[in-house]
Amino acid sequence: MSVDILDGRETASKIRARLRAARESLGDRPVNLYSIEVGENPAAEVYLRNQKRAARDVGIELIERRLPATADTGAILEVVHALNEDPDATGIIVQRPLPLGVEARDVQGAIDPHKDVEGMTPMNMGSVLYREPRLAPCTASAAIYMIQRSGVDFEGAEAVVVGHSEIVGKPIAMFLLHRLSTVTVCHIGTRNLKHHTRRADILVVAVGKPKLVTGDMIKPGAVVIDIGINSTKDGLVGDVDYASALEVAGAITPVPGGVGPITVAMLMRNTLRATGLEI
Repeated sequence: MSVDILDGRETASKIRARLRAARESLGDRPVNLYSIEVGENPAAEVYLRNQKRAARDVGIELIERRLPATADTGAILEVVHALNEDPDATGIIVQRPLPLGVEARDVQGAIDPHKDVEGMTPMNMGSVLYREPRLAPCTASAAIYMIQRSGVDFEGAEAVVVGHSEIVGKPIAMFLLHRLSTVTVCHIGTRNLKHHTRRADILVVAVGKPKLVTGDMIKPGAVVIDIGINSTKDGLVGDVDYASALEVAGAITPVPGGVGPITVAMLMRNTLRATGLEI
């Protein structure tokens, strides 16, 4: 079976080109994305480097606010509140993971929703129930973008989302519902995962378990969106066993180089949208 490899790097490059043109329409108006980092984490540093590269390409200034690993919730919130009041701060992103004892939900919830370029404040997440908000969750937006890129018809499609996290699985499920897909959400309580995944015309996997979904669990011709990224002795792998999935899928995102670059592009899009641009 011929399979369409949904190349996120190439697609993200095209998105950034459009964003660059939109940024130029603002002229000399500053567009500043403030990144709050607490301590040091190798995985977070990789993501931050990708953000810096994308921001530079689009014409956005990414400005770092680094705090020591000993910073508590109060210290982090102090920076968030200051940036909320700063007219020069277009967008705010808090890099994860945060130190033990700091609740990410409390920090994220303190960000001004109009500067919440990750789309993760209660206001923006709540808007997902009604429509795709102006500042939508980046990874969920990236997944939907890649499904669209595959050319599959959303309406009436059987869609299965494996993973029900607040920032990925749940918003993806809602975006699929908005497009009139018939949606099943699987999670740790699902008793027969294969029974559900084998029915999916659109299969989205986001749980953080290496090669959880194998080729025999995929419907022939399905669109497979692998959001997981796991570090193993064999390198970075997704939640889908890529080799066996290639034998049956109609379209699939690789790991790395699939959803990840699009997620960063969506972050840049949200930052420009925070200026009021219609893009």
